[in-house]
Amino acid sequence: MGRTFAIGDVHGDSAGLDRLLARLPALTPDDTLVFLGDYVDRGPDGLGVVARVRALAAGGTPARVVTLRGNHEDKWIECWSEPDAVFLLSLQNGCAATFRSFSGGAALQPEERLSREEIARYVEVPSWFPRDLRTWMETLPFWHEDEHAIYVHAGLEGEGTVWKHPRESSTRAMLWMREPDFYSGYQDKRLVFGHTIVDELPGAPPPERRAIWRRDPHLIGIDTGAGKDGWLSAIELPALRAYDSR
Repeated sequence: MGRTFAIGDVHGDSAGLDRLLARLPALTPDDTLVFLGDYVDRGPDGLGVVARVRALAAGGTPARVVTLRGNHEDKWIECWSEPDAVFLLSLQNGCAATFRSFSGGAALQPEERLSREEIARYVEVPSWFPRDLRTWMETLPFWHEDEHAIYVHAGLEGEGTVWKHPRESSTRAMLWMREPDFYSGYQDKRLVFGHTIVDELPGAPPPERRAIWRRDPHLIGIDTGAGKDGWLSAIELPALRAYDSR
């Protein structure tokens, strides 16, 4: 039975991704790498992250590679056709960092804002966001399942202790869900998710001890804040061995 290595939200942290991949054990054709989505935004090198992930999926590792869609990819698909100013201009989303990365500008500094001239181009997304990247994002699946677990970006549709399998769940729930009763009530097959940083999950450790969140045997949250003053984490199944980019 092969191993699965689930990797959390990368968010433009190409250096962290390289460190994390270097710390994984040697992969074999029986192994699987599952990326949970959110490859861009916030961190300085969305271009580098996308190139690295796509190269891995194209045969850059002996393992099978599964690249899921995150809510940030889903919004960029939308913005390519009809820009959403709320998404693009929200500082929390970190989209301007992606613009700088893909347009060849210097990395955006923490307190820096785009100039008026940059914003005029920034909101014309097709002028700088590659068409082939949008096409790639459109092909990304919303979920994956193997003998070890179910993998989604955010969560599932449901309430209380009743949650739909991904094949029946709304895509919006799989991309955006942050329902507290999911974290406390989900009781089905082990599920690995990102999207919600572990600091915000029930009983999470303080940020200075930020670590993968587990509610055994059902849930594992692995967004440890890459691109947002944290680091990138991965979980190996079935061994439940954790890795990170620190």
